[in-house]
Amino acid sequence: MDIAGTESTTREDTDDSGRVGVPAMTRRVFAGGVAAAAGLTALQAWAPPRASAGGHAGSGGNSSQRQLQAFGSVSTAPRLPRGFEQNFESRFVHANGIRQHVVVGGQGPPLLLVHGWPENWYAWRFLMPALARDFTVIAPDQRGIGLSEQASEGYDSGNLANDLIGLMDALGHDRFAVVGHDTGYIISYALAADHRDRVERLALAEIPGPPGVGRDHEPTLFVPEPLNNRLWHIPFNRVNDELIVEMVRGNADAFYRYEYSIQGGGWMMPEYAIRYYVDLFNRDRNALRATFGVYRAWDATVTQNESRATEKLTVPVLGIGGENSYGPAAGLAMLAAATDVQPVVIPGAGHWVAEQAPEQMLAAISSFLAPYLAAAA
Repeated sequence: MDIAGTESTTREDTDDSGRVGVPAMTRRVFAGGVAAAAGLTALQAWAPPRASAGGHAGSGGNSSQRQLQAFGSVSTAPRLPRGFEQNFESRFVHANGIRQHVVVGGQGPPLLLVHGWPENWYAWRFLMPALARDFTVIAPDQRGIGLSEQASEGYDSGNLANDLIGLMDALGHDRFAVVGHDTGYIISYALAADHRDRVERLALAEIPGPPGVGRDHEPTLFVPEPLNNRLWHIPFNRVNDELIVEMVRGNADAFYRYEYSIQGGGWMMPEYAIRYYVDLFNRDRNALRATFGVYRAWDATVTQNESRATEKLTVPVLGIGGENSYGPAAGLAMLAAATDVQPVVIPGAGHWVAEQAPEQMLAAISSFLAPYLAAAA
């Protein structure tokens, strides 16, 4: 399997104060007794050790250079934390039959970050520098999203998990820890269940369990209006017809802006991030169509999950919920699928926990991964 990559060009985007914008955090108390992590200053200013360039398949010529400068790569991402581009780079990896875009940096035991919808690797940007202090951080774009290949099929959670196994094989990582958010929760659960010899620890954030597992926490179709307003996108996105592409393509800003708002629990995604995600998802028809793939394979994923749940996970599982979103349900739902579950609720946070509450999210993850890090020392 080939890996093509190079160091991205250095650039910083700053706010009016001259520093990269990281949301200010004032609350550090966690349900579940999670200890506080490094301060916000460390998130903004800390520079991890330089990532190894090993494993590249050469420069790849002008074509690879153009790919690494394409919109969606590290070099084009807005307002990254200070020093990010000196320590992380975009790579392209051919694995499980597709080309995958992944952002890699740091040193230490491998940590795989699996984003949700409608986001890409960029969702983890505030956590990645601090995590790279102790871990080799691997943040891919899911199949069909960002710069990963827009495949016509293969969007069920089992195959999306196989994408990640292929990626980690290509990068030389046998066992690793995983953090998944939103649809990344679903994929990460499938990864841990289908490849039980590969995952050391599993942190899952911000949905009420994988579909088909933990039915007590799984919303039904007819729910109260506030919950319906947050869930309607699932049946909408599942409709496998060009009508959906046409409807979103013609009004993408309003469509995605509503999602970021209604899921935020009173917090709104920064304007620069909204513009980035909307432009990335709606850059052309094929790109937009592919982003619905995970929803259009929902039935297959549910069937797979019903089978997976017959044998509970034995690895430690952390379930992270925002207080103003799914709260404890993110962890409690996994009791039907795992034997060792630790629920954590982040006070004041909505759905977009890694972007709204990076300091608290980092505290939860760091505490949970401490035994994994110690064992690797």
